[in-house]
Amino acid sequence: MENLRQPLQKGNIYTGTVEGYSSEGLGIVRLDGAVVFVSQAVRGETVDLRITKVMKSSCAGEIVKIRTPSPERAAPECPHFGKCGGCDFQHLSYPEELRAKRQRVQDALKRLGGTDLQVEEILGAKDPAHYRNKSQYPVGADGSIGFYRSHSHQVVPIDRCLIQSEVSDRTARAVGDWMRRYKISPYDETCGKGLIRHIYVRVNAAGESLCCVVANGKQLPREPELAALIQSAAPRTVGVVLNTNTRPGNVILGDKYRTIWGRDFLMDTLCGLEFKLSVPSFYQVNRAQAEVLYSKVLEFAGLTGRETVLDLYCGTGTITLCLAKEAKRAIGAEIVPPAVADARENAARNGIENVDFFCGDAAAVAARLEAEGLKPDVITVDPPRKGLSPEVIASIAGMGPERVVYVSCDPATLGRDVKLFAGFGYRADRACAVDMFPATRHVESVVLLTRSTTL
Repeated sequence: MENLRQPLQKGNIYTGTVEGYSSEGLGIVRLDGAVVFVSQAVRGETVDLRITKVMKSSCAGEIVKIRTPSPERAAPECPHFGKCGGCDFQHLSYPEELRAKRQRVQDALKRLGGTDLQVEEILGAKDPAHYRNKSQYPVGADGSIGFYRSHSHQVVPIDRCLIQSEVSDRTARAVGDWMRRYKISPYDETCGKGLIRHIYVRVNAAGESLCCVVANGKQLPREPELAALIQSAAPRTVGVVLNTNTRPGNVILGDKYRTIWGRDFLMDTLCGLEFKLSVPSFYQVNRAQAEVLYSKVLEFAGLTGRETVLDLYCGTGTITLCLAKEAKRAIGAEIVPPAVADARENAARNGIENVDFFCGDAAAVAARLEAEGLKPDVITVDPPRKGLSPEVIASIAGMGPERVVYVSCDPATLGRDVKLFAGFGYRADRACAVDMFPATRHVESVVLLTRSTTL
């Protein structure tokens, strides 16, 4: 083996022990003070690894030989693992995957949040397979349907995915059959030509589905045949929708929709409530774990029926309506107009009257409500991956809630924001992780922030 007192060299082979996992799900090996990120490595293993890339402060490596295998190593069930970029942890046992995710949240709270608060637990999924109720299949320029290779826009053809719904897979295959049978062109992002860009499928708890075909045009050839093939493959399909997206770039959905057959929405039941879901509406992709997550949000909110609750980034109102059942009044805010319309319909459908919804940017809505003198007892937030802006945090603190319940899909931005809240006198009191996305590196977490009594 190489002399480790010399800088690590690309192509050379070294021996080291895997200490843990990065936020990307890679194994971490330290060699002579250098950090090497190694794909498909398992904590505790001693491995021979080849350096594949040398960077300024770290290196990338690949396993050549496992000298001491871990009992937590698992044989990946998916033949596409390592090629498709959808999954990160199929080489781990599920208990080890949960341990890695809990540690990721713990590290972020300590390193970025500046708190020694312990993550109480991670709530794993009873069934980690076929859990996704929303699937988005990119269509390659060659007509391939599947998922992107990691860190690329190259589509890996996949007929069956272990984390997608089987109904979604069948629907995607039906669209592919339609494209081949009637010579429908795939979209080529390099030149902006071609028609079919993505296949988007939602599935509810009852097994009903809604298919949306994303196209570079306002019309599709052979639309009745498309609807018939989808219904044949997935008999419980409730609708087939065309979404027009003629813009270049990575955004999947355009702004215009047209129903080809059936209806343009899907109904689902969550936490005993009925929800209407249009194609662009935000909805947690793992229904069973969403119920676990929301029960933890309610626990942290500590509602007694006397409180006013503000829910920012409310989507179709799922968390808001769950809170409204336990609070005196609930207010939801969301920037996507169709989601707000769905949220209002959802409230009416479920007979919940102590709730209001506002459409607008979270910062603007929070500032407006603060200016109007609203003093919520509890504020819940479920922001996108980028977390909260400093303006939103300042407005939340300005309203002076006793508790803030922060739901996060990114431990790094969560840690950053926990530290910002501390500057306004909010202490992180409780933290829990929830595995919403088995087999991937992603993890959901919930933190309870409590206002200091000295304020």
